[in-house]
Amino acid sequence: MTDHVTDDLTLVLGGTGKTGRRVARRLADRGRPVRIGSRSGGLPFDWADRDTWAPALRGAGSAYLSYYPDLAAPGAADAIGSLTDLAVRSGTRRLVLLSGRGEEEAQACEKVLADSGADWTVLRCSWFSQNFSEGAFAEQVATGELALPAGTVKEPFIDAGDIADAAVTALTDLRHVGKTYELTGPRALTFREAVAEIGIGDHVTVTSHSGLAIDAAADVGAAFMVKGLRTAADFEIEQQMALTNHSVTGVRTVYLPCRADRGFISSRFVREIARYGGAVSHLVPGPVADALSRMFPPPSTSTA
Repeated sequence: MTDHVTDDLTLVLGGTGKTGRRVARRLADRGRPVRIGSRSGGLPFDWADRDTWAPALRGAGSAYLSYYPDLAAPGAADAIGSLTDLAVRSGTRRLVLLSGRGEEEAQACEKVLADSGADWTVLRCSWFSQNFSEGAFAEQVATGELALPAGTVKEPFIDAGDIADAAVTALTDLRHVGKTYELTGPRALTFREAVAEIGIGDHVTVTSHSGLAIDAAADVGAAFMVKGLRTAADFEIEQQMALTNHSVTGVRTVYLPCRADRGFISSRFVREIARYGGAVSHLVPGPVADALSRMFPPPSTSTA
């Protein structure tokens, strides 16, 4: 057996996402045939529709697995287990999983993959730098104001291109079978430092504050505040607050609806879950989950 796999078809799940499209492009640049697995692809793949799995896997010798919405979400381990079982039975034995650092639920998915009988590799990654330009924070960055409760929490942000380079290497070189790699950026940065490092600091200001949000807006001379809405009940509360704020300071409020799969999340519920030792990493950004784990450490256990 040689160290390099043959030039067979690679299925890239999440092939239009931050890492997936970069993986697909790099594989294509190497002359390797690629199939994009996404809900809008020519051959659709949907994690929520298992009837789409077998057609997407058919004929593929390897696959890059990027789970949606997140490996920390309920049901992820079951989905990963079912897909990897189907992949191995279908002849798609070379599997590379995109995972996350410091997430127990993600590590459960990693174990499912390792026990599947596949030729596996895990890429356990820190937060993407592209979250500021393509992901969770892009809309706030576009407004010029990124306000987060992260404070001085540091994260070794990594470029999605570096993840894609590692994924392509793992997919095409059998020396990485059975390995788990921790992928991070070169330095741990606060969000303020990350904005400056990534190069968007010339038009984005990261602030932290205590007290009223309207006071923070007034302090920086903001004409608008952007707020997210989950439900109609949120709108009723926020609209009253927005009218009051405008009457006092002249600052207007712009509303953005949340994603459908995030409408149930409440900061009060998240704090309560964390307080009593529950898992919240699938509900909040990684740095927030880290801060909550420090605020509410699990109770120590001892044996007599």
